Amino acid sequence: MDSSAPDTPPEDGRLAENILQFCRALRAAGLPLGPGQMLDAVDAVAAVGIGDRDDLYWTLHAALITRQDQREVFDQTFHIFWRNPDLLKRMMGMMLPTVSVDREEEKKKISRRVAEAMNAARPRQGEDPREKPPEVEVDARLTVSEEEVLRQRDFEDMTAEEVEQAKRAIARLRLPVPERRTRRFRADTHGPAIDMRRTLRRSLRGGGAVIDLARRRRRTRVPPLVILCDISGSMSRYSRMLLHFLHAITDDRARVHSFVFGTRLTNITRLLKRRDVDEALAEVGEAVEDWSGGTRIGHCLHAFNKDWSRRVLGEGASVVLITDGLDRDAGAHLEPEIERLHKSSGRLIWLNPLLRYDGYAPKSKGSQILIRHVDDFRTVHNLDSLEHIVDALGASAPSGGRAALAAWRAAAA
Repeated sequence: MDSSAPDTPPEDGRLAENILQFCRALRAAGLPLGPGQMLDAVDAVAAVGIGDRDDLYWTLHAALITRQDQREVFDQTFHIFWRNPDLLKRMMGMMLPTVSVDREEEKKKISRRVAEAMNAARPRQGEDPREKPPEVEVDARLTVSEEEVLRQRDFEDMTAEEVEQAKRAIARLRLPVPERRTRRFRADTHGPAIDMRRTLRRSLRGGGAVIDLARRRRRTRVPPLVILCDISGSMSRYSRMLLHFLHAITDDRARVHSFVFGTRLTNITRLLKRRDVDEALAEVGEAVEDWSGGTRIGHCLHAFNKDWSRRVLGEGASVVLITDGLDRDAGAHLEPEIERLHKSSGRLIWLNPLLRYDGYAPKSKGSQILIRHVDDFRTVHNLDSLEHIVDALGASAPSGGRAALAAWRAAAA
């Protein structure tokens, strides 16, 4: 212990208030934190102490983070909030006489919702935080409607408030996939076909004097929908909204089978059947072990074709593959697996968030292989693109015609 350290901690340090203010910033950035978790964070820091910046980071992380998809927001908010060395020094003075502080901060790209959350959480200099801000009147007669802007906003650029609005919009999405005829029949008074078996049974009841024709028509049934969603590091900024999308369509219709993959394949179909979306995604976060890691598309498709294809692919099932095509294995073993998946499904649709860029071309090895074995190729980066998936699932031809898909394949060659 350093003898030059003060005998008593500084009086101006307010450990609990600073931690609660940090928790409010996290909640403003979109993390679902309640009063109980905030108090747990204060107790955890008081019990563990602050030896250095890493101790504070991991203590708050353990107390506040419950899902893997919350790590990026926590990391950015932490490095912004605690970058004030005087504030950190006062806090450490309350806990230990001397500590070592790493004042050099790693430069990271700050997401828009984290930046706005920090601005909302900290009052400006000279402002009383308890004072009600003045109302501002804006003439919006010549501006684009808020709803239209939200529909066009990239998921990556959304603020916390826009993310919540997008989640509510996604929850209202419906996928009216057209039904398909099966081989089985059902009784129908006005059916186009005569049911000979039922007709003969009816005639026997009346002694054969009167023959009342019984009719039937084919049964129709919604084909299965299988979704394979990439949750690797390159897709992490979109995974959260896409999981909300998977929950919405799982809650809307039956026979939806959802899988996520990074370095391994995980079936999350049962987890998404919970009515509460937060509980469902919390369980998904606990079940998935390879969140925000690498991508092994060929390996994961092999696991799907081996263990699940015969169970979920049938009756013209539609398959939606959501990935950017960036493969850690450089397309190893991908060609035979995607070809088998294509032949086993009634329709294979590839959704790629990178397609939103005008200059995008499938140059990676994985993308070049995937583009040769899909029936449709679309972007998925905002609300508009999610709603267009309805058209893709109901269309009988690739988006933009076969010529457009052929052009993409030529660009990949």
